[in-house]
Amino acid sequence: MEVINLKTDRREEAVDITRQVQDAVSRSGVERGVVVVCSAHTTAGLTVNENADPDVMADVVTTLARLVPRSAGYAHAEGNSDAHVKTTLVGQSVTLPIEEGRLQFGTWQGIYFCEFDGPRQRRVMVQVVSAS
Repeated sequence: MEVINLKTDRREEAVDITRQVQDAVSRSGVERGVVVVCSAHTTAGLTVNENADPDVMADVVTTLARLVPRSAGYAHAEGNSDAHVKTTLVGQSVTLPIEEGRLQFGTWQGIYFCEFDGPRQRRVMVQVVSAS
């Protein structure tokens, strides 16, 4: 297993980690299998979405902020309940196939770390599993 260390810059943002995950897959030497990418946090998630136009992920972050407002009378007193809810909606892991040592997904897709309670130091775990 490898760990990707991130430092986020804003309270809410989407960080493209596709290259770091592909680098971990390449270092593993696995030609065929799957990679599991997992956030180690309850206020940050992971998703696969378009990485050709940065406006797409900006729209995702903005829409989640509108759907789950920061102040909505939550019972959790820490002030980041919205971040927990957004993480639940987005999910905390993604699994992708590997073929010929490369991540397999659509032409415009990438892997995003979704920060909902930053800025912070964050960790993403990457586990590569061989099919053989």
